[in-house]
Amino acid sequence: MKSIKTSCKLLFLAAVIIMLTSCSGVTQGPETAAAGEKHQRQVFAMDTVMLLTVYGEKGEEALDAAEARILELEADLDPENPSGSVHALNAGAGSPVEISQDCSNVMSTALGVWAETRGALDPGIYPLSKAWGFIGGQYRVPDAAELNALLSAKNTGGIRLEAGTGTVPSGTEVSFGAVAKGYTAQAVCDLWEEMGVESAILSLGGNVQTLGAKKPDGAPWQVAVTDPRDPGNYVGLLETGQAAVVTSGGYQRYFEWDGVTYIHILDPATGCPVENDLLSVTVVTADGATADALSTALFVMGAEGALAFYEARDDFELVLITEDGRVTVTPGLRDAFRETAAGEYTYEYLD
Repeated sequence: MKSIKTSCKLLFLAAVIIMLTSCSGVTQGPETAAAGEKHQRQVFAMDTVMLLTVYGEKGEEALDAAEARILELEADLDPENPSGSVHALNAGAGSPVEISQDCSNVMSTALGVWAETRGALDPGIYPLSKAWGFIGGQYRVPDAAELNALLSAKNTGGIRLEAGTGTVPSGTEVSFGAVAKGYTAQAVCDLWEEMGVESAILSLGGNVQTLGAKKPDGAPWQVAVTDPRDPGNYVGLLETGQAAVVTSGGYQRYFEWDGVTYIHILDPATGCPVENDLLSVTVVTADGATADALSTALFVMGAEGALAFYEARDDFELVLITEDGRVTVTPGLRDAFRETAAGEYTYEYLD
């Protein structure tokens, strides 16, 4: 018997951001009111509910442009869309194919993190995701022979990226789902900056990105960190300036088969859903695509591996939530993190 679970986290986080981006009650003059005028829109794309919030007079124009950009990227980066760049890569059977600049950018990020994390993030596991049913929704548990055959056929190291073209080896198929939403959030923020938007926030499922150092009323942005044991609640609030805040966790998408839970994040080394000491990883950094890629890779690596990787870098911060009920916060977030689940979790702040 199988049962399929989809987390309510997406709608909950959207509701939290609506709450946190609401007017603060500060008395405003005409100019301040215009700058603080809030415009919101929900978009369903990339299999998730997206909430876009823009402040200022250009709000509706900015939302129209953002929705168009999101749908453009969805079409180009969806491996199942015959007119997209990723589909073309997979159909190329080892020959170079022309790809968009967006696809090239996403490939560059994914392959860079693949190399840095020694394969913890692997864009070549798309056939394995399909075998488990995480693509298409036909959930099943593949046997060892099928998994071994798919692992043997995978050749991520043979993927090539050159100016205007990409090559995926015959027998390998790629997906950039672990980067696409983060890249999309960053692309929308870049677009908004070009349009002169000074204050905005996006929630793309587990990806939240802010534009502007503060909200129009001068308050910092606040982003909820979801409780993976109870996705209708959260373990803390992060105060942040302009940043990408991206969470990966097994609670976001999974299925149950004969009483066993199988999460959607696969271990590229085994081809099976990740089993380690982590419930979720939240990455805070400047770039949305990097945050997205790292959150998945570090989840695969487990708490010890994630912290070791963090120690070797200086361009991101972390909130880790572990199976034994610990919330670990790295030094750069010590003053920005507010606990909201005391008693249910033990909070650790690293020096």
